Amino acid sequence: MQFDEQQALDRLAASGIRIPPQPGVVIELRDRIATGDYNVRSISRIISQDPGLVAMLFKAARSPVFSRGRKFDKLDQVLQVIGIKQTFSLVQAIALSTAIGQGTRKAFERFWTRAGEVAQLAAIIADDQVSVCNVFPEQAYMAGIFHECGVPVLMMRFPDYCKKMQLDDVSCWPALVDEDARFNVDHCSIGYLVARHWGLPDFVCAAIRHHHEMPTEESGAAISLVGIVQLAIHFYHRINDQPNPVWDEIGGRVLEEIGIPAQELDDYFEDVSNRFHEAGA
Repeated sequence: MQFDEQQALDRLAASGIRIPPQPGVVIELRDRIATGDYNVRSISRIISQDPGLVAMLFKAARSPVFSRGRKFDKLDQVLQVIGIKQTFSLVQAIALSTAIGQGTRKAFERFWTRAGEVAQLAAIIADDQVSVCNVFPEQAYMAGIFHECGVPVLMMRFPDYCKKMQLDDVSCWPALVDEDARFNVDHCSIGYLVARHWGLPDFVCAAIRHHHEMPTEESGAAISLVGIVQLAIHFYHRINDQPNPVWDEIGGRVLEEIGIPAQELDDYFEDVSNRFHEAGA
């Protein structure tokens, strides 16, 4: 049965849940890239229409995973080093964080801080394991930003959804399964719809839909991406001294999928954690 995106969006709208529209810059970039008639200068002009987006793009691009040791002074340099299509993936991820919530509540700020850190960790892992997973850092970064994007959408609709995120203690992360049950919603499905609506690649959308499990019926790229995001989440928990009960259930399959021996996990965590902190994430 073919998925009817518009019908699903209409049902959400009827229940008062609003999927954020794509910013004009993102739409213009996608349309220009789709024509095949573009270059660094034309893409740079489009991105430059949004100074806030440019500033956040420079911040993301400074990560060693993307900068490859180079310093960027101009947007053209970012596009030349990272690549135009790869930069577009980063732009999509960054634009989402400005399209939902916009820091109007402390909970939104906490959410996007966490998403950004998971995204950075996912990009590092993807870069290390690209020969095994065939998932690239900008794709993993995008998935890291988008993986829980259904949560802030629901927070905008239901002020008490994930109320724990308003607490100062970073370890107080709500149990999303319980939150979904309280409000009779599914943040994974809503996140999937956001990703579809924003035109993300199919395998990234599938990974967002199934990021709390290791799916068995999706494409290899989607499964690998779920594994990368799950390991990034696990490392995020370890960095912040938080328990991660899901890991006991799926950790073995995650490591097998992305090609990391279990006996090397602690050493790998130390390596990734050091690079994460060096990047100033």
